[in-house]
Amino acid sequence: MTAQPSEYHRRVAAQKRTSIIEAATEMFLDSGYDGTSLARIAEAAGVSRATLFKRFATKAALFEAIVTEYWKVGEEEAPVPEPGNLRAGLEAIGRRYAALLSQPGMAALFRIVIAEVPRFPELGETQFRLGKMPYFESVRRYLEAENAAGTARLDDAETAATQFLGMISNFVFWPRMLLARWEPDDSAIADAVDQAVLTMLARYGAPEPGGA
Repeated sequence: MTAQPSEYHRRVAAQKRTSIIEAATEMFLDSGYDGTSLARIAEAAGVSRATLFKRFATKAALFEAIVTEYWKVGEEEAPVPEPGNLRAGLEAIGRRYAALLSQPGMAALFRIVIAEVPRFPELGETQFRLGKMPYFESVRRYLEAENAAGTARLDDAETAATQFLGMISNFVFWPRMLLARWEPDDSAIADAVDQAVLTMLARYGAPEPGGA
């Protein structure tokens, strides 16, 4: 029988994985995807080459892990809202999306992709397939559920999800790609989310029963 790893060993393994991902992100940004080797990443992360290669046999596999890590949303911590209250659901989703885009490293991840995608188009495909698309799909499904519950009126949930996330990212994230000092404070981000929610409610919210 194979012994199960202890809590200590699981914690050490998680710490090593975090160190590898952080080192890889920094080195990809500094030296480019093509100019960074797994051996150099192992050295920067403070792990052996054997440890790194055991977890990530290729740079592509490591990049996929980075994308998944940055876009990860713990369902236990931030579940998709239940339909029935469009305002509350959009507020929860909007705050979560703003936090995702504002986390350290997200802009760096996009810069890596933008810089390298002409030579390595698979990086863009990975970012879209493992990062943005799963999150987008969760929002689309939520809007469809609100539509089915009668709390939203929309013909195209995909368009509505694009509009909502776009309103938030256009303030919270995309200026950061060009403006080195773009760091809106928490109140400005909260206001951007609130305005996006109000716009969605005005466009797609179902009238209250008995309302005009």
